[in-house]
Amino acid sequence: MSKTGENMEAGPKPSGHVASDAPLVAAKEEFDRFYNREYQAILALAFVMTGDRQQAQDLTQDAFVAAYQKWDAIDTPSAWVRTVVANRAKSWFRSRYREARALVKLRQPEPDQPAELQVESAQFWATVRSLPARQAQALTLFYLEQIPTADIGRIIGCSESTVRVHLTRGRRNLAARLGVVE
Repeated sequence: MSKTGENMEAGPKPSGHVASDAPLVAAKEEFDRFYNREYQAILALAFVMTGDRQQAQDLTQDAFVAAYQKWDAIDTPSAWVRTVVANRAKSWFRSRYREARALVKLRQPEPDQPAELQVESAQFWATVRSLPARQAQALTLFYLEQIPTADIGRIIGCSESTVRVHLTRGRRNLAARLGVVE
């Protein structure tokens, strides 16, 4: 209350003290453009990494929510979101593995596999997912997303030369598992 009895907080603020929402609106618009531009690619990445459409949608949404919450602190949003999806897909596989081991111990059948992809494509990506994690991530990012090796390195947390090693070993392992003669 002022000396005159008026509530200073209730009235309009002097013109020099008007808070502007412009930076907040601009950041939201920038995120919206990023989301619209990247959503389908991130969803495809998540699907290839998990083989499960519902899980891919969940991982994608979670990654974008996390990006929105940290938007001002993220330097390279595309790489950041892909890293989040890759890490969360790996965590999801670990939990699926633990669940599968528990089911085997209980002698219960595993849940049915979704028939999302054509048989050959589903078998191919299942084989990719059976590779060591870094090889599978490098192959998926390189061939599905067509991301340069330097960017893949930033996404999965290794040097560009290590990415090339993962790609070479991944291709070799994939060819052997698929029975392809090089």
